[in-house]
Amino acid sequence: MAISRFRLSAILSACLAVLLSPAFAKEAKPLFQSDEVLQIRVEAPFSAITKKSERSTDPHPAKISVVGASPEEHAIDLSARGNSRRDKNLCTFPPLRVAFTEKPEDASLFDGQKRLKLVTHCRTSKTYQQYYLLEYTAYKLLNQLTPLSLKVRLAEIEYVDAKNGKTIAIRLGFFIEDADDAAKRNGMKELDVADAKLSQINVEAGARYTLFQYMIGNLDWSMHDAVAGNDCCHNTKLFGGSKEATSDITPIPYDFDYSGLVDTPYSVPPEGISVRSVRQRYYRGFCAHNDAVRKEAARLFENRQALLDVIGKTPDLSKKNRDRTVGYLGNFFELIASDENIEKRLLSKCRE
Repeated sequence: MAISRFRLSAILSACLAVLLSPAFAKEAKPLFQSDEVLQIRVEAPFSAITKKSERSTDPHPAKISVVGASPEEHAIDLSARGNSRRDKNLCTFPPLRVAFTEKPEDASLFDGQKRLKLVTHCRTSKTYQQYYLLEYTAYKLLNQLTPLSLKVRLAEIEYVDAKNGKTIAIRLGFFIEDADDAAKRNGMKELDVADAKLSQINVEAGARYTLFQYMIGNLDWSMHDAVAGNDCCHNTKLFGGSKEATSDITPIPYDFDYSGLVDTPYSVPPEGISVRSVRQRYYRGFCAHNDAVRKEAARLFENRQALLDVIGKTPDLSKKNRDRTVGYLGNFFELIASDENIEKRLLSKCRE
């Protein structure tokens, strides 16, 4: 019996999936070895941090504590970080960067950590917490697809103002694995380059990157080149076999709050892309990756149930958002359900 081109692509993609499975990657550091929700307390001069966050990312002395059966406390420097989320018209509470002032002990949950990004709730309304649970879900979807991704760890965080000892909020947030740690986990190096040529990007990794971004409806990225005079690459880390790598470079996406899957109130499509809203998918993949996109689409379609199951594992995600997200991904799987759809809706719109 003849094997269809679509089915053959699925078989080849399954083989690729084995090579990209977590079994071929090293174990993550302790903080990212579990999906159990942490109980965390952060004591810091939050009134000063939030007041100055729009114009300053200066560090402030603070403390972070793990609450529960194995408590621990660490001195840290805490600072606001990010770009758009430090705009007070968008967020009244900034995302944070945690820097340990002393190396955590080997038995610590934070063993091996130096600097960590912490995604916070943006605004104290519980509605806003849902948006960042959806962003957490986006990271977990990518984790499901490949170990070449940044791991995340959810935490219920009590924010205490050091000035008066008062709790200002208790909200869910999540830590993001340091990119250098993710690279090491995969036997690679994080690259520090101004930009890269498309021809230097690993074709399979590039196809996976663009198809994932299309799946979650994200347009807020640049895979390989600098944007508007900034360093490479917008919401992307580049991994290579060595620090000097000039070929087989793997782009790693992050920061998904402008995606259609998350659909924050402040998210808008980038200038120059004609879509009604971020919920409307728009393919931005490259023609050079078309063959690999066909194979990757087959792999995603074959693994659609595992990807949909990820949504059900996000703690405290409301039924409304869970159902809405399942529907949004379901629409994506309909779009890649046949060779004809893939050619018409994606590959015919590729960028040279």
